[in-house]
Amino acid sequence: MSVQKPSIPKGTRDFGPVQVARRNYIFGVIRRVFEKFGFAPLETPTMENLSVLTGKYGDEGDQLLFKILNSGDFAKDVTAEDLTAGAKKILPKVAEKGLRYDLTVPFARYVVMNRGQLTLPFKRYQIQPVWRADRPQRGRYREFVQCDADVVGTTSLLCEAEIVLMIDEVLSTLGLTDFTIKINHRGVLSGIYQALGGVGRESDLFVAIDKLDKIGREGVTKELLERGFPQEAVDQVFGYLEVGGSFDAKLAALRTAFKQDGVLTDAAAGPAKGLQDLAEVQQYLQDFGFEHFERLDFDVTLARGLSYYTGCIFEVKVNNVQMGSISGGGRYDNLTGAFGLPGLSGVGFSFGVDRIYDVLEELQLFPEGAVAAPLCLVANFDAEGRGTALPLLRQLRAAGLSAELYPEVSKLKKQFEYADKRGIRFMLLAGSEERAGGVVKLRDMRAGSEQTVPATEVVATLQALA
Repeated sequence: MSVQKPSIPKGTRDFGPVQVARRNYIFGVIRRVFEKFGFAPLETPTMENLSVLTGKYGDEGDQLLFKILNSGDFAKDVTAEDLTAGAKKILPKVAEKGLRYDLTVPFARYVVMNRGQLTLPFKRYQIQPVWRADRPQRGRYREFVQCDADVVGTTSLLCEAEIVLMIDEVLSTLGLTDFTIKINHRGVLSGIYQALGGVGRESDLFVAIDKLDKIGREGVTKELLERGFPQEAVDQVFGYLEVGGSFDAKLAALRTAFKQDGVLTDAAAGPAKGLQDLAEVQQYLQDFGFEHFERLDFDVTLARGLSYYTGCIFEVKVNNVQMGSISGGGRYDNLTGAFGLPGLSGVGFSFGVDRIYDVLEELQLFPEGAVAAPLCLVANFDAEGRGTALPLLRQLRAAGLSAELYPEVSKLKKQFEYADKRGIRFMLLAGSEERAGGVVKLRDMRAGSEQTVPATEVVATLQALA
């Protein structure tokens, strides 16, 4: 009988020691910045009830939810009539739970369930895996980790400004310099729709606009025409989308265009509020002393597909790598309303660690220290040397130095090769001659040099070199 070759599901990956160490380096940078800005850690279950997840991501998002079959005879309640009616009729009877699609909806559920114990505004960050039944491709996986930071219980645009600051600090700390933080506002997009006089569906317009960087003007035009927008309306849309110039110039151009099209009638809502909010975020950043305005782009074409955004929206692209967005988010004014707590505004964003990893690897930006390896290896010469090697190993570890003893008595060449492949920087050699003289040979594997050190000074010497 042939043995089946093992495999893993498409869109998932194993991570070896080097990859895990590098991922932990990214997580560490993100976690430190989140905590510096006052965010507290939170974790939620891998599974959520489907009633929590469905209806929060739009029709397209609902299709990408991984459903979990009920335990036991999951099909016991399914009738022949259900089978004829199709999947929508069958699903509630065979699956009550699903894997979380993102971290924002579970966070909203948590806020509603714990609202009596939370101090508002509530700032939390969450670093956990999510699952999407998407078509796998480069930079797009079915299982991946998100790093979210959200604030609920305030409408202050200081939160949006601090999102820009956090994104900039995290990516700069990771060594990235050529990236763009795109910002737009759902009110601006709503103003474009209003200017069309109500033709077509608003959601159809947003979904098509969001694909502009992927399928170009021709592709978006085709999609809008197919969705019932007349050519005149499509031309008008691109008149808005193609405004150019600086942040201030775009604000001024859109304000003029919206005024001409008669959609600035209510200063407290829609396009007027959108333009005002964007100007206020910019002012907060100026007051803070933000030094990288060249990285901030008011992108009128940015729509973000998720249906729960209501205010400012964000997306981050690395410009010198062929990769999708590595971060995104936005303001949601009533996400908790779906769970019985209306009117609680929040804003948040997420880093896509898997894409950030691929970018850092392609640009060779991982520091040497990101890959964890023991500082030193104690060579295993013979059984008699164990009485020296093991106490030495204990002293090194007690001093906080990472060290290991080669587990078997073996040729030195084999032990050197092991240390070299593991990336271990130092080897400690204590053969019979060294033991008799009360010394240890310390070999620097990186430099290829060697020195003899009194056994009593090995720990201090390594501490100085580490």
